[in-house]
Formats: sequence, structure tokens, C-alpha cells
Amino acid sequence: MLGKLIARRLALAVLTIVLATVLVFVALQALPGNLATQILGKDATPDAVAQLTAQLHLDRPGVLRYLSWLGGAVHGDFGTSLATSQRVVTMAGDYLRNTAVLAGITIVVGITLALILGVVAGLTRDRLPDVLISGVALVAMSVPEFTLATLLVLVFAVKLAWFPAVVTDGPDAPLSTILHNVPLPAAALSIVMAAYIVRMMRTSVIDVMASEYVAMATLRGLPRRRVLLHHALPNALLPALNVIAINIAWLVGGVVVVEAVFNYPGIGTLMLDAVHNRDVPVLQYIAVIGALVYVVSNLLADLAATALNPRLRTPARAS
Repeated sequence: MLGKLIARRLALAVLTIVLATVLVFVALQALPGNLATQILGKDATPDAVAQLTAQLHLDRPGVLRYLSWLGGAVHGDFGTSLATSQRVVTMAGDYLRNTAVLAGITIVVGITLALILGVVAGLTRDRLPDVLISGVALVAMSVPEFTLATLLVLVFAVKLAWFPAVVTDGPDAPLSTILHNVPLPAAALSIVMAAYIVRMMRTSVIDVMASEYVAMATLRGLPRRRVLLHHALPNALLPALNVIAINIAWLVGGVVVVEAVFNYPGIGTLMLDAVHNRDVPVLQYIAVIGALVYVVSNLLADLAATALNPRLRTPARAS
């Protein structure tokens, strides 16, 4: 049963990734102008534009160019950047590392904080801790990430001078330097991401604590700690898993805005540059990364739900 689930998800993953790259390619082809003209400038001669167009293979039909890129991508070759003539994988390596560091810290801090606060809010329903946690979560949900990032810069960088306001190092900076610049971007992303998970976890804990099996476990005289850890929390986590997976996938988009605010040298910054330069191979590579994050996060959520709820392992329930 588990093997069938993974096989279906992997098949869906391949389709999702291909569709993502197709949409990116079509969207960029619909933009007005010519990349060769953009690279050479408006004063370039027609012969120079024609020569660069042929050199970049822009004179080939779009379908052939996409199929050629797809064939190389299957073998790990994502092509060459049209703007810098570097291999895409090599050029994006440092950017991807920096975003992975930022996203990893955000996921660990944000999810851990959200689960703890959601459980506390659910167990103290309508009391002071619940009111405070729910109020802060609602405010965090209503504030866009770029506004929150700006507020963090104003308080912790300008007023208190605890952290740098923007990152001045390049993408190839040492990991220790990158880690020094991570706290504020990670805080902005963690707060926004945690707010949604807190609300879902609170609602789930309240529903589970009012369920019959929790009441039965309590009437049997089981310790409250055991009731919470062995009966309530595993079931309360099930609805929250999908929200966690969605928020991890949201990081792919949210990180672009936050990286732009802090000038963080990550994949979001690279994507903005690639959009400006109409660098199709780089954007398609980023689309593949984004689709992979979305698919893997949802697959892990499904596997975790199956592990927490044995009923999902039976064919009748799983279907």
C-alpha cells in the first residue's frame, strides 16, 4: 500500500515538474522584445543581433528549444545561462545553498514554535495564553512578509543594531558569513509561516480534546501527560500536516520577497535577475526546484499522516 502511494506521488511529481517548466517557458516567450537586443543594447546593429540570436539558438522554434532543454535536464544538464554563458547548475549552486540554509532554519524554527504555541493555545482555550497567542497569530497572518521584514529591519537593525540591515556579501561568501546574516530573514519567514500552523494546530487540539476517545482515556484514569502524548497529539497533528506542507511550499515564493528586502544572495535574488534578463534556462531550473520542494513536502506529509494514522494504511481508507 505504501509503495503504491509513493509511486502515485512520484508520477504526479514528474507531471508537476514538466508542467511548471512548460508554463515558465511559455510565459517568457510571450514577453515582448528580443533577448539578443536586450543583451547587446538598443544601439546594436541588425547583423550583431542576428549573430547573437543564432548563437543563443533563439532562431529555433520554441517547441524544439524546450524539448532540447528537457532532454538535457533529464540527464542533469540544465543548459547554459543566456545572460552569463555559465552552466546553470554551477552558477546557481551558491544561491541554492544560501536559500537552503535560510529555508532550513525557517522550517525548523517556524514549525517547532508553531506546534508548541498551537498546542498551548488549544489546551488553554479562551484563557489568557490562548487569547495572546491567537491574537499575535492573527496579526502575523494579516501582515505581508515584506512589511514584517521592513519592521524587523527598523527595530533590530536600525534601532538596536543587533543585526545587519541588508546583506552586502556575494553568493559565494563563506557559510559562517551567510549564517551571520540569516536571523532577520529567517525571523520574518518563520513568523508568517508559523501563524497559519498555530491557528490550525489550535483548532485541531481543541477538536481532539473534545473527542470521545480522549474522554474515554481520561475516564480510565490514564495520566494527563499520557493522554496528550499518546492519544491527543498524534491525531491533532494530522490536519496540521497538510498546512505545514503547504507553508513549506509557500517558502519558494515567500523567500523571493524576503530575499529582495534583505538583499540576501539566494535563489529568489537569482530568479529576479533571471526574469529581468529573460534567462529561460535559469528560470526553468528554478521552476524545477520549486516544483520538487512542493512535491517532496506533500509526499512527506502524506507519509507522516500514514504513520500517525494506521487506518490510512488500508486500501479502503487510502483510496
